[in-house]
Amino acid sequence: MVLLNRSERVLKKLMPAVPLRDLIVYPHMVVPLLVGRTRSLNAVEEALSQESHLVICFQKDPQVEEPGLEDVYSVGVLAKILQSAREPNGTMRILVECLERVRLKEIVRNRRYFACVTERLKEERVAGKETEALARLATDLLDKYLKLNPSMPRELYGTVMTIDDHSKLCDTIAGYLPLKLKDKGRILETLPVAARLEALIDILNAEIGVLEVQKDIQDKVIKRIEESQKQYLLTEQLKTIQKELGREEEGPEIAQLKERIKKAQMPKAAEDKALEELARLSKMMPLSPEATVSRTYLEWLTNLPWNVSTEDNLDVNHAARILDEDHYGLEKVKERIVEYLAVRKRTNSLRGPILCFVGPPGVGKTSLGRSIARAMGRKLVRVSLGGVRDEAEIRGHRRTYIGALPGRIIQSIKKAGVNNPVFLLDEIDKLGKDFRGDPASALLEVLDPEQNNSFSDHYLEVEFDLSRVLFITTANTEFTIPPALLDRMEIISLPGYTIWEKMEIARRFLLPKQMKEHGLSEKNLKLSDEALEAIIRNYTREAGVRNLEREIAGVCRKVTKKLVEASREYQVKISVKSLPGYLGPEKFTSQQVEKEGKVGVATGMAWTWYGGDIIFTEVVTMSGSGELILTGQLGEVMRESAQAARSYVRANAQRLGVDPQFYRELDIHIHVPEGAIPKDGPSAGVTIATALISSLTGQPVNPAVAMTGEVTLQGKVLKIGGLKAKILAAHRAGIKTVLIPRENDKELEEIPKKVREELDIRFVQSIEDVLAVALIKKE
Repeated sequence: MVLLNRSERVLKKLMPAVPLRDLIVYPHMVVPLLVGRTRSLNAVEEALSQESHLVICFQKDPQVEEPGLEDVYSVGVLAKILQSAREPNGTMRILVECLERVRLKEIVRNRRYFACVTERLKEERVAGKETEALARLATDLLDKYLKLNPSMPRELYGTVMTIDDHSKLCDTIAGYLPLKLKDKGRILETLPVAARLEALIDILNAEIGVLEVQKDIQDKVIKRIEESQKQYLLTEQLKTIQKELGREEEGPEIAQLKERIKKAQMPKAAEDKALEELARLSKMMPLSPEATVSRTYLEWLTNLPWNVSTEDNLDVNHAARILDEDHYGLEKVKERIVEYLAVRKRTNSLRGPILCFVGPPGVGKTSLGRSIARAMGRKLVRVSLGGVRDEAEIRGHRRTYIGALPGRIIQSIKKAGVNNPVFLLDEIDKLGKDFRGDPASALLEVLDPEQNNSFSDHYLEVEFDLSRVLFITTANTEFTIPPALLDRMEIISLPGYTIWEKMEIARRFLLPKQMKEHGLSEKNLKLSDEALEAIIRNYTREAGVRNLEREIAGVCRKVTKKLVEASREYQVKISVKSLPGYLGPEKFTSQQVEKEGKVGVATGMAWTWYGGDIIFTEVVTMSGSGELILTGQLGEVMRESAQAARSYVRANAQRLGVDPQFYRELDIHIHVPEGAIPKDGPSAGVTIATALISSLTGQPVNPAVAMTGEVTLQGKVLKIGGLKAKILAAHRAGIKTVLIPRENDKELEEIPKKVREELDIRFVQSIEDVLAVALIKKE
């Protein structure tokens, strides 16, 4: 191609332009276009108002709404509008005749319509043997392409054969074939005819290669289908011949499955279902998808332990010894298991109880399930329910779904190989639910002793007896478990360990385990009792022992490193003084409890999902208009407790020695530190009231006193929950005196004797009883 002189190249005026998003057209084509963008519509109207000429340009990225020169191909097409029609939705349909290529020099954006500056390109018709050869090769490749792609009309080949102009031939082929947008753009921007034909030939060869691969794949699929149909016909003919001869025989697979069904010792209903499915399988084509589904179903039925069970070890002394070997403390749980075994031994017919161990992390809920299985001589299966949201996870999918399987209950029973394992359902309080169903509702049948003898899985479609299974569930809190599910379980609380219990657990279990894992013996490491207690008090603050085990592991790693570096065996002795060299500075110190009493600061006891803890309530008063400010992420119930405490103080101001007009003249700010942690519950009522009265009277609060209880407007202290966890937390924090509601006196027996001896536990019935102990009287 050659360019005309400059005076003829540059247009005297701006040309209206229409950018196309996902279409490229070429000269000599007449195409309909749908115009929708406002500026494009304005460009069409501008063209119609003049000589009906416009420039069609082509976007590289269809997502760009306001394309610039860099967003379109450098070559566009000058076109003439032949017809135009407005649509009811505001768009416009136009029929354009594409005339010639033009080069885009500039796209003007500051007009109401797309406009561009272009220069005309004139083709130099060069006829030669090379160009003729390329054109013929392109035509032959088109013929091959059309034969491989039946969706394209054969008439296109006839049309192309009538074209003598090589440039038009190339553009026609590229314009009507479903090529990639970038390939069409490449042909559009290639100006020399020979080079354009070479580009087209490259693209056609690539497309033909893909089509040939597709054809090979399709031929293989058709061949497999034909072979499968042939096998089916021959099988049916063979069956008919055998039936006519009176000697119809079963195939080896059918005979094997029938034998497995007989050996499985299923209930009659399940066996009938299995034989019915086997009869259906015998009439199916072996390689058909239906046969695979049916075969998998029968394998599940025959592999389940319908009548296979382990013999329970009912020796209660043996069970008690095993439980004591694996766990220190937890007497209530151990007693419950021994009771179950004793009753089984007497009656031999008791169904398995549904136990639910509730407690903070690290107290041994999951490991306790393993010990129970070992003590009873049963197999253990564990299913984690955390994050399970689909009911089908419990009950399975119906066989109508592709890839259907039984639920986790049946899968775990098959994995155990017996029908009476210890079944541990971990984290039952973490169950979720969504549009796929509520798995907690599906567990109602599983965990109901009156119903689980006929548990129905959606996949099996027959009943399976779960009554001999000993179900044990674990949870961090019972408040998130649905009430109907909670009602079916026997709750056993594991509130946490005392310091002495942790010492024993560390000595008996954790330290020996970590020394073994780190290749140490007693000759290599000696950890003093004082150092072990320092680890518990100053490096961990938890109800369980999980972090304690991590800290002990940290000590063992450091000791192992020392021995390896020294290349000799010797004993490393760790004392309280040397402990920071192994574990770093203390993470928790007793400074949580103030040494001196402060005005407006009271110590409370709280229950969390992860055990007990102590919290501080701070109150300050400022001159103001009586506003009550509450901070620290307090929940609605806790806010109401603060309002009730202020109302009580206001109603009893004179008796408490408080200015009766304080609610008018003072702003009260109540804050509970650690503001990033949400807090709620009524048991902080006495703490808030005590801190408020202290702030208003100027009397400091004894820092060694911790309290808990709900306060009424009459000043009564009501019963609270989680007492054991709260008292253990206060003891861990170094509290000396604990104030608890009188109504909780019966729960005091659950507190370890050593904790009761070291704490001064006092019962209170009213806020006056609390103030008498908590406030430090002025001299």
